[in-house]
Amino acid sequence: MCKMTFEELSGEYSTERMDTVTKALEEVLSSALPQGCITVGVYEAAKSLNVDPDNVVLCILATDDEDVKDVALQIHFTLIQAFCCENDINILRVNNTRRLAEILGGGGKQGGEPMDLHCVLVTVSIHFH
Repeated sequence: MCKMTFEELSGEYSTERMDTVTKALEEVLSSALPQGCITVGVYEAAKSLNVDPDNVVLCILATDDEDVKDVALQIHFTLIQAFCCENDINILRVNNTRRLAEILGGGGKQGGEPMDLHCVLVTVSIHFH
C-alpha cells in the first residue's frame, strides 16, 4: 500500500499544521545528518534504494518552480515514488530546495560542488553494541 504524500494532503491542512510538519522535518534532517543517515542526490538515492531499501524510512522529493519543466527529473521522481510505494517507504514532496540546503548545511554545496537536493533519503542508523 502506498502512503500519501504531503503534496497530496496539503489542501487538507492549515498553515499552522504545515508549519508543524516543516519543523518536524527540519528536526529529523538535523538529527539524521550528523549520524550519517542522509543520502543526497537522485542517482545516489536510487543506488541506495536498490542496495538496501529496508533501512530507508523517508524519501524527500524536492523541486523548485523551474524544475516543473524538467521532464527527466519528473521521470526519475515517478520511478522513485513507485519504488518507495512498493517498499512501504514514506514519501514527502517539498517545493524549496534552498531551504533543504540550509537545513543540510554547506549552502547546498558538498566539496565545492552544488548538491543535487532533488532527492534526499533518511535511513535508520543501526548501532551494534
